[in-house]
Amino acid sequence: MNTTPAIVTQAGAARLPRLALLSLCLVYLLAGFVGRSGWKFADMGALGYMAELAWGQADWWYPTLAGIPSEHGALLPYWLGAWMLQWGGSALEAQWLARIPFILALAVAMTAHWYGTYYLARSPQAQPVAFAFGGQANTTDYARSIADGGLLAFIACLGLAPMAHETSPELIQLAFVGIFLSGVSALPWRPRQACLALVISLLGLSISGAPSLAVIFGLGAMVFEIYQLFLTAGQTPRLYRGKAGIVVLLMSTLACATIASALDLWRWKLDNPLHLASPWQGYTELLLWFTWPAWPLALWTLWVWRRQLWSLHASRHLALPLLVVITVLVASWCMHSSERTLLLALPALSSLAAFALPTLKRQVASVIDWFTLLFFTGWGLVLWVHFIAMFTGIPANPAINIARLAPGFEAQFSWFALCIACISTLAWGRLVHWRVGRHRRELWRSLVLPAGGIAWCWTLMMSMGISLFDYTQSYDRWATLVARQVSAPGCVRSEQLNIGEIAALRWIGNLPISAPTLSNDCPWLLIAPGSNQSLPPQIDTEQWAAKALVLHPADRNIGVWVLQRR
Repeated sequence: MNTTPAIVTQAGAARLPRLALLSLCLVYLLAGFVGRSGWKFADMGALGYMAELAWGQADWWYPTLAGIPSEHGALLPYWLGAWMLQWGGSALEAQWLARIPFILALAVAMTAHWYGTYYLARSPQAQPVAFAFGGQANTTDYARSIADGGLLAFIACLGLAPMAHETSPELIQLAFVGIFLSGVSALPWRPRQACLALVISLLGLSISGAPSLAVIFGLGAMVFEIYQLFLTAGQTPRLYRGKAGIVVLLMSTLACATIASALDLWRWKLDNPLHLASPWQGYTELLLWFTWPAWPLALWTLWVWRRQLWSLHASRHLALPLLVVITVLVASWCMHSSERTLLLALPALSSLAAFALPTLKRQVASVIDWFTLLFFTGWGLVLWVHFIAMFTGIPANPAINIARLAPGFEAQFSWFALCIACISTLAWGRLVHWRVGRHRRELWRSLVLPAGGIAWCWTLMMSMGISLFDYTQSYDRWATLVARQVSAPGCVRSEQLNIGEIAALRWIGNLPISAPTLSNDCPWLLIAPGSNQSLPPQIDTEQWAAKALVLHPADRNIGVWVLQRR
């Protein structure tokens, strides 16, 4: 018996207009990838590894940057970027080309997420209540509407925007997590395509820096399919498909473990379990804002669908996303890179959130709408006020704040950026006008404003504010200043600099930083400053002469002492 809490009419299962959905995805996809420099830490560091491979200064099977191996154990993301870099001419062109595989990866993640949610919504246990005299939503339209809502929830997640627009291994992993979800969800309906997706996703995760997650996903899905096989043992087509899926999952999981061991891709970054209780408050805050607004809807889904969650049938639309969410949450809790690992939970979490939509009361949907409307409209107005102050100096207080946070910054006005910002603002106004109209019955209506709001504000920041963000978040100006202090650099040694800083000095500053084990005789030394920006105490002043301390113009925590051998 299907004890479903979903009550959906055929009119409520109307799908989101394709042009509107594709336009939203395209704007969200390109904003933040096009027209900016490489940003601090992960983004710039990944570009550095790609450049080393493209320039032939590192082993393709063991990527390094100035002799430092990658902490991710990733191969495929660096390969994709390096292949694109080899096509580039100038450094600026090459940097844009390196982002193309990652733009496509985000597009794949969105597409795979839609199809994964669509097939989950086609599960028998996920269907809405059948009315006595008909009129309930049919399976296909209902699944499409739920998939639209899931994609909107995915785009609306606050933590997705900054991290999904980086050239980092996590974005490639996100794409493969989406492919895995679509494959395991479609297994009862498209067994051949689903098996291919499972093989690609698990192997892709393994060589993209997440072999442990690939193994856990494969084993978890295999256990679920074995359980489902026992429940449907008398159904011949389902029996055949279940066995095929189990075999593919088993072989793919074994292949992942074998490849990861052969290529030394395992990177165990688990913290001491005794120390995990101390940062629980910070981790909870991270979960609250990073996964908003998907997490409250996902919790509501688990509550209203709880009878199916604990039933013997183990509904696919609940069990499979929950498998991914729990695995990633535990991994992000136990690993140092919790925020970057948490990114991989967003596809499954937003799929769970989508199944809350057919159960929301009108009052709850209205609260979500008004909160979202006030939040994003206020945020957008604040951005506009600061952008106007940045270019005109009026109002005075925002202009003073910008000058204090970014000393030496000179705003660069662009008519094209202004047009993009104005068009996106008009689109937001049109969306708000549509949503506040009466008698909206579509399932996805409550997630239109969150997804549109985050896309609008992100577009504003990446158009009108791109020069400010480049100044504060990139290493460009800092690396150029450091390079000016180093004359005739035949060899440069670095100490205590992070991967992003080393990559910027090699990529932007064109400084030949050598591997630490091969640079003892270098005439130049770049070292991070000590406390209070002082010279580190381990420096032998009789051997090294301090030439300059170069600090980042907007971030005083980023700096380097330039030392020359006496």
